[in-house]
Amino acid sequence: MDLLANTVRPYAWGSTTAIPELLGTEPTGEPQAELWMGAHPGAPSRIDRGGGGTPLSEVIAADPEGELGPAVVEAFGPRLPFLLKVLAAASPLSLQVHPDLVQAKEGFADEEERGVPVDAPHRNYKDANHKPELICALTPFTGLCGFRRPAGTAALLDALDVGGLKPYADILRARPEDEALSEVLTAVLSADREAVAETVDATAAAARRLAAGDGPYARECAAYAGIAGHYPGDPGVLAAMLLNVVHLEPGEALYLGAGVPHAYLGGLGVELMANSDNVLRCGLTPKHVDVPELLRVVRFEPAEPEVLRPRTTSGGEEVYAAPVDEFRLSRYVLAPGSEPHGLDDRAPQILLCTEGEVTLRETAGGDGDGGRLVLTGGRSAFVRAGERVTISGGGTLFRATVAV
Repeated sequence: MDLLANTVRPYAWGSTTAIPELLGTEPTGEPQAELWMGAHPGAPSRIDRGGGGTPLSEVIAADPEGELGPAVVEAFGPRLPFLLKVLAAASPLSLQVHPDLVQAKEGFADEEERGVPVDAPHRNYKDANHKPELICALTPFTGLCGFRRPAGTAALLDALDVGGLKPYADILRARPEDEALSEVLTAVLSADREAVAETVDATAAAARRLAAGDGPYARECAAYAGIAGHYPGDPGVLAAMLLNVVHLEPGEALYLGAGVPHAYLGGLGVELMANSDNVLRCGLTPKHVDVPELLRVVRFEPAEPEVLRPRTTSGGEEVYAAPVDEFRLSRYVLAPGSEPHGLDDRAPQILLCTEGEVTLRETAGGDGDGGRLVLTGGRSAFVRAGERVTISGGGTLFRATVAV
C-alpha cells in the first residue's frame, strides 16, 4: 500500500473552500477545482516508496505487471487505465463532450501527423484514448446531461417568450429529432457572438423571471439563469438550454458516455474516468471551440438522464454500475467497530476516504499483518494488484479499480 500525495488543479471555476474542508486544511483564497489521484502524466500522484516523492506513473512504468497485474496490462497496456478525482465546482464548467475510442485514435493521429503541438490552445486531442466518466455526489450536485426531447425544449422556449428563440423552437418542432438538435446546435455555435448577445441577455432575463415563480420550468430556469450570470452574452447559454438539468443528492451518481454533451454546474463529487484528457467544448468557455469537430463527435440522441444509485453486494460494497471496463467505482460506508472487510486483489485500486477515518491493513501472504495506513477525509492510497488489504473503522471509503 502507498499513501498518495496528490495535486490540486486550480481551475477558475473551482470552489475556494470545498476541497480544503474535505482535507481539513486552510483555504488559500485561490480556487481549488480538482484533486487528481492516479498516474495521468498531467499531474501524477506521488508515493514515498523507497524514499522521495516518486510519480506513480514512473513506478508503474518500471514494473507494469507487478503493479497492475498481467490481466490489466494485457487489456489496457502498461498504464493505469483510470483517473480518480474529487471535483469541486463553484461555477459552471464548460459545456463539453468526449470522443469515443475510435474518434480519439483518429483525431490524435491526425493532429500528430499535422504537427499540432500537444499544448497548443487549438489542439483537440491530448491522447488517443476515450474518456467515459462517472460522477458521484458528495453534496447536492447540479449538472447538465444529454439532450432533452426537442418538443420539450420547444415548449420551454415558448414559455421564455423571447422573440429571438422562436426560430429555434420552430426547427425543434418541424424536423426529426436528431436533425433538429443538430441544426439548432450548429446555428447557435456558428452565430456571431455580438449578433446573438441580445437574444442571450433577453433569455437570461426571462429565465430569471420563470425561476422566481412556481411554474413547471422554475427549477430548470434557475439553473440556466445561473449559467447566464457567469457567462453573459455567451451563445453557450442557448446551447445549454437544449440539455437536461440533473440534480443529484449525496450518494447518487451519473454516467457520461461518449458523445453526450454535459456540464457540471455546482457541487462536490467523486469523479472516475478513463485515463484521458480529451475534451471538445461546446461553449461557456473562453477556450477553443472547434465546431466542425464537435459536431462530428456529438451524438444527437435525446434521452432522459439515468440517476445511478449503488447496488449493495453481500460484502457491504456499494457498486455504481457503468458500461465500461477501464474503471469500476464503489464505496463502503463503515460503522465504527464493524468487522474488517477484505478487498478483491485481482486489479490495482485507489482507495479514497471522504468522511471519518478508515484503516487499511495489508495481510502479508494471507497469514499475518503487513503494513497499516489510516486514511482521513480527502486522503487516498494506491494498492497494487495482488496486494491483500482489509478495511475497517468508521467512515466512508470510495474504491476505484478496473472491471476485470
